[in-house]
Amino acid sequence: MSFSALGLSDEIVRAVTEQGYTSPTPIQAQAIPAVLAGGDLLAGAQTGTGKTAGFTLPLLQRLSTVVAAKINGHTPIRALILTPTRELAAQVEESVRTYGKYLKLTSTVIFGGVGINPQIKLLKNGIDTLVATPGRLLDHMQQGTVDLRHVEILILDEADRMLDMGFIRDIRKVLAALPKKRQNLLFSATFSDEIKALADGLLNAPAMIEVARRNSTVEVIAQKIHPVDRDKKHPLLAHLIKTNNWSQVLVFTRTKHGANKLVEQLEKDGISGMAIHGNKSQSARTRALSEFKEGSLQVLVATDIAARGIDIDQLPHVVNYDLPNIPEDYVHRIGRTGRAGATGEAISLVCVDEKDMLKDIEKLIKRELPREVIAGFEPDPHARAQPIQLRSGGGGGGGRHQQGRPGGGQGQSQGRGAPAARPNTGPAKTFGGGTAARPAAPRRSGGRGR
Repeated sequence: MSFSALGLSDEIVRAVTEQGYTSPTPIQAQAIPAVLAGGDLLAGAQTGTGKTAGFTLPLLQRLSTVVAAKINGHTPIRALILTPTRELAAQVEESVRTYGKYLKLTSTVIFGGVGINPQIKLLKNGIDTLVATPGRLLDHMQQGTVDLRHVEILILDEADRMLDMGFIRDIRKVLAALPKKRQNLLFSATFSDEIKALADGLLNAPAMIEVARRNSTVEVIAQKIHPVDRDKKHPLLAHLIKTNNWSQVLVFTRTKHGANKLVEQLEKDGISGMAIHGNKSQSARTRALSEFKEGSLQVLVATDIAARGIDIDQLPHVVNYDLPNIPEDYVHRIGRTGRAGATGEAISLVCVDEKDMLKDIEKLIKRELPREVIAGFEPDPHARAQPIQLRSGGGGGGGRHQQGRPGGGQGQSQGRGAPAARPNTGPAKTFGGGTAARPAAPRRSGGRGR
């Protein structure tokens, strides 16, 4: 099946073809016609399936076929895309511009951690598509610098993560400002009871698409457990990186403090690494993502929320240095590799403290993960479990059960904080592969960045 057969214009197909894509992924083949039909949509898709293009392509098609009436001489916001993190917001808006390059449509992205005045100026000039994080969008709504009264299409991307991060109140405030007559699209990696409740209140007789088994893990990812004592995790990780000659590995820690400490330890071993989490400055996150994607940085250490939205072509290795306390986060983590049909490897270093977490993960994915003890790092069979400090160093994905949202409530700061932006060095691939988020400032579709 071709993209043109799905009902997309020659201009959009041309932009897609220029990125090297000729056939849609399963989520795109199902979502594009559903969105073009004009009805609401509830779509379940894991990361790496190409879901971003699944809604950006038909969105562009719908907007381009009807000329919008000017409001006070300016283009009103016709489409609103909400994402949980700044990285993902930047990536999605990059996709809108990449695939809309031959269309007379405009777009911009707004998020916190950067000056609000340039965003106000761009919004005042008028744009067709607005991509935003909930926190910064509310800032603009409170200042009266954004007008959502003419939105025709609303898209909630990674809705499950937005709920996990505590954005439900913000989302409801945004919904109250939108016209009642509109098309609603909800994309989620999992269909939890909370997501179903949100969908029931938001969507009107939606079409339903689910391209993967509920909470399933990607089959092309080789998953493995290395049992190890808690104080031997760092030496084991260094051993694996060196003996296997890993040149690009994404490592997940439970806390921000743990991420920083691990980077320091790896540097002493001669392994280049940087950390990204909510406490890192914009420039530090930008540099870390840029160097990791380019291959000059060997290890990127991340907390769960900070890593959301990282899309890197052919990422071969993901390591769970700490298991997540939320089982679903395991699926999100390992989904960073094995993208677009490529093979990938997900390794978890598990100590005695994490046995219950491992059981919860295996229950979720409905399979027992293979164990392999590495010679020289055999765990002490008499070791006793110790309580896990979920809030050490501020969280970064831990502590949900203690505080009601991941990372001790840092979800809000993630939505408003500094983006992991990078210079526009080329179009962002989103068809299940992808690149790290790039735009550092709002830009217009079909034109150069401002």
